[in-house]
Amino acid sequence: MRRVRSMEHVATVVRAAFDLLFPPLCLVCGQPGAADRPSLCDACWRSIVRLGPPWCALCGRPFWILDAAGARLDGHAPADLCGACRRHRPAFTYGRSATLYGGAVREALHAFKFSGKTALAAPLGDLLHDACALGLPLAPHLVVPVPLHRGRERERGFNQAALLAGRVARRLGAPVATRVLCRVRSTRAQADLSGVERRTNVRGAFAVRDRAGLAGRHVLLVDDVLTTGATLSECARVLIDAGALTVGALTVARVT
Repeated sequence: MRRVRSMEHVATVVRAAFDLLFPPLCLVCGQPGAADRPSLCDACWRSIVRLGPPWCALCGRPFWILDAAGARLDGHAPADLCGACRRHRPAFTYGRSATLYGGAVREALHAFKFSGKTALAAPLGDLLHDACALGLPLAPHLVVPVPLHRGRERERGFNQAALLAGRVARRLGAPVATRVLCRVRSTRAQADLSGVERRTNVRGAFAVRDRAGLAGRHVLLVDDVLTTGATLSECARVLIDAGALTVGALTVARVT
């Protein structure tokens, strides 16, 4: 036991010396990372535009407009629901997004998802926790990531939503369940589809694998980006059909 502890101490000292000589670099801009957030530098972290109220009570769309630098220009008198939710009500009970999609957070999400920079799960997950700190209607009983199809997950090597869900679940003190929800068929990429096409594309793409523990519970769904909300809405629909009482949707960023 003493030998193991000694080896662990040596490894810690070696890592500290290596970081001193070769400090971790920001995975977005390549500058030295922050001391407490080595995968993102302070400049990139500060440039991320956080979202907050007033917002749509259902999907969390902010009721204001930003310029390119993230400064608030103007807005309109907030209503209970945004126009999109009035036209097509999503199945989830409420939605929250931590940031506006663009700039450093867009680059961080791309590096995370498509370049395998999984260290970014920590700061991106912390953004999710910050969004939760602004107030959720209820404390979640369970945190569930939006699943990838098996083939896509094998190709990528991980599910980015599962890594984010694990991080925010630990911060919230709630259990994370990666096997409750599964994707039963592969779907087209949503990026170039209209809202109607997106809803059609994901219809029937998800199923609940394990209903135990869902009845009457508050489930918090986690994903990386919300655009129209079609994927999160379909996941929420099958969770509610399986007995969940409340399903919230939480994403790192949203396209407005």
